[in-house]
Amino acid sequence: MRIMVSLLLAALLTAPCFVLAETRVGVNINVGLPAPPLPGLPRITFEVPPLFLAPPSLGFYVGVDMPHDLVLVSGNYYLFQGNHWYRASHYNGPWTSTRYEQLPQQIRRYKVENIRYHRDHEYRSYHDDRDHYRGKHYRPAKEGKQYRKEEKRWEKEERKHHKGKHGRDDD
Repeated sequence: MRIMVSLLLAALLTAPCFVLAETRVGVNINVGLPAPPLPGLPRITFEVPPLFLAPPSLGFYVGVDMPHDLVLVSGNYYLFQGNHWYRASHYNGPWTSTRYEQLPQQIRRYKVENIRYHRDHEYRSYHDDRDHYRGKHYRPAKEGKQYRKEEKRWEKEERKHHKGKHGRDDD
């Protein structure tokens, strides 16, 4: 009798496992549409490429005149948002979450508050005397044919600024 009760009890306990174990088969077809961003990842886009300045005190580029903490190091963009770091190869993303330990050493040297302080200080210098600003600055190239005209305008302004500074064209 004990054996019969034990077998019955064992059968009742394992039955839910068999009911829960089910096989699923799925087909995924990609028609060339980009995958939607994962929930929780930033969805930041810029209509115009952002301006980056390189404060000498930091040694890397920081995005200015924007509501985001955006940093450019070695061709990768790093965004600090919601107490998390994200990385992308383009300033408009797509962003992937990055652990603090995976950040470049240049960024890890500073607290975010210090990066903001140096960014704001450098931007004030740039904004106050844009025509004679001597620091390093960078604006990524826009993509597509519609932006070539504007790119040429930026290049012309850079040459004009460079020529005016030295009295000749050193390019």
